Amino acid sequence: MRTNKHSLHHRPLAAATVQQFKLEAWHKYALYGMVAALFTTGLAWLLARYFLRVAGEYGESIHPLEHWAMQAHGALIIPLSFLAGGLLFQHMRRAHRALRNRYSGWSMLATLLWLALTGYALYYFASETLRPYWSAAHWIVGLALPLLLWLHIYLGRRRVSA
Repeated sequence: MRTNKHSLHHRPLAAATVQQFKLEAWHKYALYGMVAALFTTGLAWLLARYFLRVAGEYGESIHPLEHWAMQAHGALIIPLSFLAGGLLFQHMRRAHRALRNRYSGWSMLATLLWLALTGYALYYFASETLRPYWSAAHWIVGLALPLLLWLHIYLGRRRVSA
């Protein structure tokens, strides 16, 4: 059987250790912090948008928190993208090759891509008639992100301890 350097990249790792998938502390806590901040600002926007509007003299008025939360939420995408990109080689590639926690890992990646695409669409493409649908497609999945992250971590740790 002939092997070359390219075929070695598709073989599962023989004896994977916890250290191969473990994130550095700063990376882990920065990711958790970014997800928490994005969740908080997204939730603040939802609350301001749907529960804090007040009827004024000229109709419904926008609560100041709505605009602030949306700006903060959008600004947090940049560091999250940087931190998520940092997972590609150390964490994702190694775990994928070792056949570890693949389903929840791919689900995390798909969720982040969905949120990025719907967020981008909301900013650049959504017409006023389609905006509520794009918005719901974004925030419904966004509300599930912390749970999915927790599940990914739980399944990864459970598999390691087994």
